[in-house]
Parts: sequence; C-alpha cells; structure tokens
Amino acid sequence: MLENIRIVMVGTTHSGNIGSAARAMKVMGLKNMVLVAPECKVDGQAIALAAGASDIANNARTVETLEEAVSDCGLVIGTSARSRTLDWPMLNSRECGEKAVAEAGTHPVAIVFGRERTGLTNEELQCCNYHVAIEANPEYSSLNLAMAVQLLSYEVRMAWLDSQAYKGEVKEQPYPLAEDLERFYNHLDDVLNKTGFINKQHPGMVMAKLRRLFNRARPESQELNILRGVLSSVDKLLNAKKQD
Repeated sequence: MLENIRIVMVGTTHSGNIGSAARAMKVMGLKNMVLVAPECKVDGQAIALAAGASDIANNARTVETLEEAVSDCGLVIGTSARSRTLDWPMLNSRECGEKAVAEAGTHPVAIVFGRERTGLTNEELQCCNYHVAIEANPEYSSLNLAMAVQLLSYEVRMAWLDSQAYKGEVKEQPYPLAEDLERFYNHLDDVLNKTGFINKQHPGMVMAKLRRLFNRARPESQELNILRGVLSSVDKLLNAKKQD
C-alpha cells in the first residue's frame, strides 16, 4: 500500500532538500519520489543528507509538469500554507495521512510539495483534489521543505499502521485518475464554449469555479462517465443543429 503513495516535489531549488526529504520518506516506509522541473540536481550534498536513503533520491523520477507527475493518480493532495482567492477542500495533516492510506489500496496517491520560497501556484493547486495545511504555530509557521515532508510522511505511516486492523473493509468505488478528470474538464470547457455559457472575456473564471466544484465533489469513475455522456449528448445535439 505505501508504495502506492508518492511524494511529489515541484521546482525544488536546494539539492539538500531532496536528500533530506528522501531520508524522511525512508524512515516512514515511503520510497516513491517524483521531482517536477527541479532547479537542482541530485548531487553530493543530496546524497550526504539522504544518510542511507540515497536509493530514493537516485531513483526519483523527474518530469517537466505536475500534470505528468500525477496523471495516473486517483487522489492528489497539495500542500498550501497560504489563503487563496477561491476556497478549496482543506485537510489537516492527520486527515491527509488517513485519506492517503484509505485510497492507496485502489489507486496511486500523490502528496505534492511546492517550491521552497513560493510554494505551489494557483494553477498547480487546481490539479489537486484537496489542500493540506500543517497546523503550525500561527506566530511562526515557517517550515523547511524536508520538515514538511517528514511531518506528512509520519501521518501517512501512523494511518497505515492503524489500517492494518481493518483490511477486511469494503473498498470505495474507484475514483477516476487525474488524466481522466483533465479530459472531462477539457470536454466540459469545449461544450460550455459551444453553447455560449462561458463569457469569452473572462473564460477562466467559470472553469476555475467548476474545477473547484468537481474536485470537492470527487465524482467516482461511473459518475464521471455519466457526466461525460451528458456532455456528449449535448455535443451531438449541437452538431445536429449545425447541419440543419
């Protein structure tokens, strides 16, 4: 189960954080690290700070975009310490660990960490089903990247240990992968533009709010197929009217 939970680090600038995060992961039984457009390499400093977890750092998969890193995931949780213009479904660190473990048995799960100085962009956070904020001291909430990885990895391990007594539970209906959701959003955007529902002067606002709606609702795979069928029927009707 734990091998199905990946730690995704976006735009990392200090190689030492990669090594320290690898160490934090291995201590808690995690081994799947993905680096998105890193601004540093896995160098000697990274290996030194990995302190026995160099296998995780050396085997980390490197991709160019967050979408590529999470395309096969059914659950994506993004770390966020800042308030945003749009309210997104929030988890605390304990809930993050519990939800990640609860779903890792049926599909890959990603916990996403942003850049050391600026975190994740709003666009990157829109790729996530939930946001997680670590309950730090509000008077001094600054956390090193590797420390944040350590805290959430610990919560994952604690939730996993608790889950061992409940292996016989019925699993939820599988959720769609991130790439399936992206195809749905593209389909929805296309149909709403064809019907004139989206204001061409502000095309992004409606889709941003709809993304928030569906990410919060988390439709199951069968439900997403129904929604895609509804969009296809509207598309078919629009095309028929064009031909008349």
